[in-house]
Amino acid sequence: MENMLRSLLFIVLLALGWTATAAASGPPTVPGRFALKLKPGRKPAALEAALRTLTATDVQQKFPHTLPPNIEKPGSVDLRGIYQFQVPTTVSLARIRTVLLATGAVDYVEPLYIRYPEHQPNDPLADSTLTSLSKSQYYLKQIKAYRAWDITRGDSSIVIGITDGGVRLTHEDLRRQIKYNYADPINGLDDDGDGYVDNFCGWDLANNDNDPGYDIKITHGSLVAGVAAAQADNGVGIAGAGNKCRFLPLNIYTNTPNGNFAGIEAVVYAADHNCKVINMSWGSPGGFSQLEQDAMTYAAVNRDAVLVAAAGNTNADLMFYPASYEHVLSVSGVSSTDQKSPNATFSHRVDLVAPGLSILTTQGYHAKTSGGPAESDYIAVGGTSFAAPLVAAAAALVRWKSPLLSASQVAAQLRQTADKVDTLPANAAWKNLMGAGRLNMFRALTEPSHEARVVTSTFVPARAVYLAGDTVRLSVAVQNLLQPIAGLTVTLTSLSPYISIKQGTFTVGNLASLAVLNNARAPFRLAVASNGIPLNTTATLRYQLTGDDGYASEQLVELVLNPDYVVLDANDLHVTVTSRGKLAFDDLSGTIGAGVSYRGSSNILSEGGLLLAAGPTRVSDRLRTRLGAARESFFNSTQVVLRQSGPRADQEARALFQDTIPGAGSLARSVGVSVRQRAYAWAAPGRRDFVVLEYTLKNLTADTLKPLYAGLFMDWEIPTPDGSARNAAAWDDARAMGYCYAMGQQNTPSLPAIYAGVQVLRGGSPTAYSIDNNATLGSAMCLADGFSTAEKFRALSSGTAQSNAGPPNGTDVSQVIGARVSTLAPGDSTIVAFAMLSAPTLLQLQDAAESATIAYATTLLPTRASARPVDFVAYPNPTDGPLQVALPQNFGPATVQVLDVTGRLVKTLTATGNKFETSLAGLQPGMYLVRVIGASRVMTRSVMLR
Repeated sequence: MENMLRSLLFIVLLALGWTATAAASGPPTVPGRFALKLKPGRKPAALEAALRTLTATDVQQKFPHTLPPNIEKPGSVDLRGIYQFQVPTTVSLARIRTVLLATGAVDYVEPLYIRYPEHQPNDPLADSTLTSLSKSQYYLKQIKAYRAWDITRGDSSIVIGITDGGVRLTHEDLRRQIKYNYADPINGLDDDGDGYVDNFCGWDLANNDNDPGYDIKITHGSLVAGVAAAQADNGVGIAGAGNKCRFLPLNIYTNTPNGNFAGIEAVVYAADHNCKVINMSWGSPGGFSQLEQDAMTYAAVNRDAVLVAAAGNTNADLMFYPASYEHVLSVSGVSSTDQKSPNATFSHRVDLVAPGLSILTTQGYHAKTSGGPAESDYIAVGGTSFAAPLVAAAAALVRWKSPLLSASQVAAQLRQTADKVDTLPANAAWKNLMGAGRLNMFRALTEPSHEARVVTSTFVPARAVYLAGDTVRLSVAVQNLLQPIAGLTVTLTSLSPYISIKQGTFTVGNLASLAVLNNARAPFRLAVASNGIPLNTTATLRYQLTGDDGYASEQLVELVLNPDYVVLDANDLHVTVTSRGKLAFDDLSGTIGAGVSYRGSSNILSEGGLLLAAGPTRVSDRLRTRLGAARESFFNSTQVVLRQSGPRADQEARALFQDTIPGAGSLARSVGVSVRQRAYAWAAPGRRDFVVLEYTLKNLTADTLKPLYAGLFMDWEIPTPDGSARNAAAWDDARAMGYCYAMGQQNTPSLPAIYAGVQVLRGGSPTAYSIDNNATLGSAMCLADGFSTAEKFRALSSGTAQSNAGPPNGTDVSQVIGARVSTLAPGDSTIVAFAMLSAPTLLQLQDAAESATIAYATTLLPTRASARPVDFVAYPNPTDGPLQVALPQNFGPATVQVLDVTGRLVKTLTATGNKFETSLAGLQPGMYLVRVIGASRVMTRSVMLR
């Protein structure tokens, strides 16, 4: 059954242009479809120019009928500022985020994820020969449903929203359980004024029509609906656990070319249409989405709906969404003996478990007799998809019996009355990873319970990741959701060897029902280990809540340690440097890293990184390639580390990585070098607008690299006042600097102007290639279909002939700024160095370039022996004025510049031959830089004038 379901779903998704990705890379997304959320108080008009830049179409408010936040409901959210739009599939998420976030009007930008039904394969013969319906529904006894129905059977006022595939609306056990909307009969009118025409029996959110019924032979919705709400006492079939409670069918899977997966839309619809409980038997590992979290918060907090979701069928300890979102009850599965189901997800985010194997339910697919209607068929199925609706049904009955309980209180009641099962010998491997226990409906309806819960965790400093040696304060807010608790204490412990707790006790005392207390005045204190932390480690902390009357519960919270990137932030230009040559972000989606910013701006570099080439096919990088993927040529030998107050700079980052040694002949697809990367930043005045990046390249092959090209690819995104991101790229030959700026920008307090660029400081003949990212297919350089190795080589090896792009109207631009190393013998090394620069004006950018040249020449070069023989001499040094200059043989005509320590040009002359004399007499004593600019090389030497 499961194989058929997934095959059909995959065929449909594939036909619509959707492609699945591996769980490790997150869930698949709808191609070209994105959502954004406006910051409070900002209007959509603020985005019009930026959306035009992205050629966005079909821009529409995603949730126009939702309620505003309620000040009486702390934590409620506003969904009215969320908009969705379509862009060409060639536009990257990184660019979309950069352009829209640069407007200052956008809170977040995200793709729209596709989540799958959580229906696990099962051998239906285990139950197919049974004739007793009561025995077939063993799970009703296991969860004490029969005893619960003696307390209450609910009624039609409690509605469970079934957000799932289409439902067989005419099935004998379902047709009388649907919550019909008699305020909007089918007559072509929106009689109830809710924005949906003829939504008499639910809605098809995926295809935007009023038929949520069975389609494309995906029976999952019928299966889930039957578990929760099949009609009881009608003399046929089965009894849903919710007994007399009704359900609202909401289809989320598309069956039209223009449809889209609509899970979160269905959740919001259900919340807005009085569903007291909402079931989500779908999801996927990973892929956290703030948009999805906002939708869950809206439904649970703004609308007070109990949210229940399948924890997934992964048999792994992982985050599974939407089950792992805040405000969602995550339900995993067990067998008839309460042993964890073989394929059920287990994690600290699981709230409770319920039976999930051989669950007999309505099918709505096969006819009972040949040629008869598919209205009376049943099947035994398995998976957390069918554990979740059992919990949803229990929540519905608790809501009917205790109507004054809020959604969070109902969830607490279900957790605290569950039967503990992770103490069973068969579940020893999953202790503390199966939630509070197995659902017990009878206890949920009859037992007074206690539950205090940590509702907020605030880390200071607030960071996405923490570094070795960091100290952190953690304040928590604790709320009592149920009966009063006396003598409540919260104790923080670390389950990670890389976090130590310095102060871990919060004595709450007596806490009344719904009361909230925090430890902001005396927060927990913790310390990150100073060394030995593996890369990108997730550390887990445990809250243990105990009371005088024996109450005990626990929660877990996580934080990420030792990321595979560092941020140089000593000056006004903040730059993320990774372990494998990338800049700004280590991934194309712009989530691993802190980007590049200048003087508090939003991110101005959507993608950047080192690019090496020894031929059209021998290219090494980790930059974009075709079909939205990235090359992975480099692998790190050591992790990037950040040293504060180093001997040469206020901050110094170091990393070591390499590519693979290429195969012979036509098999050569890499360059074959190791790279020792250093990055430097200074806080001193005059050095606050640049960061120096230095790469020592060693030839690992048996062949001479002749020539070797090394450069930086920089996809700049400089914001403009109108949000259009109309940029231009240019080349400053005198300073060997490529730079980017926004057309029409002005230096205003609301949006300071920004110029950004890269300067070649050392390494060989400068190269510069400016790219129009919007160039059409067939152009000499076109990124619309990706960035091929041949294009990367062309960008590095074309000199400076194509060094400008953008004017007169501006466009989306990138630059490759590099250096040509004429030869690199086997085993030899060479140094290539660049400065990343930013400033409010072009003149200030030029000054920054001069300052960077001096900083590199005077601070970094003298500390290490040169990688090549000295071939440019200026002497005597120090001098009282006269200066002899000797250039390499056959250097050719050259321009000689003398610059002071601020980068200001104080003297220019023309070289006559490879030896000549000049004088610094008349200048103020101090340090000067002598720069020689030839046809293919730029050389510098520092000179002290006494």
